[in-house]
Amino acid sequence: MRPDETWPAGARRAADFHLRDQHGAALSLGMLRGRPTVVTFLDPVCRNLCPVEARALGAVVRRLGGRAPNVVAVSVNPGADTMANFRSDAREWRLPANWRWATGSRAALARTWRAYRIAVQVQTKRIAGVTVHEVAHSEEAYVIDANGFQRALFLFPFRAADVERTIRSLR
Repeated sequence: MRPDETWPAGARRAADFHLRDQHGAALSLGMLRGRPTVVTFLDPVCRNLCPVEARALGAVVRRLGGRAPNVVAVSVNPGADTMANFRSDAREWRLPANWRWATGSRAALARTWRAYRIAVQVQTKRIAGVTVHEVAHSEEAYVIDANGFQRALFLFPFRAADVERTIRSLR
């Protein structure tokens, strides 16, 4: 399967962001230059499509070994951005050690969502007296080359082998 959209080298600069990783350290796309990066958008408490996408991207990292891309998952649910959730995801979703969550205020995250054309919709409802926030969002993964340019967009569902092939083609 081919990417859903591609761009030639140097044609489309990827939008930089200035957020924090899951440990509170500064994280920006500019800091990751020098090797390809996959930027995706996930909900850390999702139990639907996000874990499947995360496992596929984790497989890409494992297959590429020392030539693996950086992987940044921009949170679409800032209310769920806790160390407990990130640890649980790392274990249950089998995330590679170099997996980075990008977190921040809702306003900072929303700027990043807009820059990457990610739709995020939160529906709040009460179920059996408990307030529940359901987050629906675009399921997309951008492949950014080592120079900071967007090269491919994958809409989920995609196969790890296809993302891997795209990353290999950047070298």
